[in-house]
Amino acid sequence: MAILFDILSTAFRIYSWILIIYILLSWFPGARESSFGEMMGRLAEPFLEPFRKIIPPLGMIDISPIVAILVLNFASQGLWVLESMLR
Repeated sequence: MAILFDILSTAFRIYSWILIIYILLSWFPGARESSFGEMMGRLAEPFLEPFRKIIPPLGMIDISPIVAILVLNFASQGLWVLESMLR
């Protein structure tokens, strides 16, 4: 059972990094249009889309990715608590 929690925790961590990389790509002109940027978009956008529907951009600043990362961190912490309860 601990292996499953380790795998899920690692997946959350990797996905958080995918989101961070995708966000950083917006700082470089044309980076999201590259093949790497498109791949990151295919991975990140399905998770970010519901947050963007709830939290509209504030001018030029889109804070929905920050909220999405926070949700992932809360889920990871919840997973850790669940694991400790099941021991």
